[in-house]
Amino acid sequence: MSDAALDPVLPLSRSLLHLLMALQEGERHGYAVMKWVEDHTDGVVRMGPGTLYTTIQRAETLGLIVESDERAPSEEDQRQRKYYDLTPLGLSALRAEVERWGAFVDRARATLSRGG
Repeated sequence: MSDAALDPVLPLSRSLLHLLMALQEGERHGYAVMKWVEDHTDGVVRMGPGTLYTTIQRAETLGLIVESDERAPSEEDQRQRKYYDLTPLGLSALRAEVERWGAFVDRARATLSRGG
């Protein structure tokens, strides 16, 4: 994916980054995204429903995620839930953002190791 295609979506907000990270493992519904974020940040980050669904709407508008095909509710889950999945643009944006953060962390570590 070209850098120009990513210009309108980068840098990702923290909530978009967490959403895309949760979805890169496979499609999920909103509550599963909230649980993934909480579990993978050791409870430091908690996305409430307002933040989550605003972020989902923004990600859909930007073309980063799509609602996946409808599913029939299982016996365990009698409510119909919407599932979301990454688009190729969403995966490219996630990769680019992780690279950007990795470079930042590398520079920060180098600065700290020099005592600055």
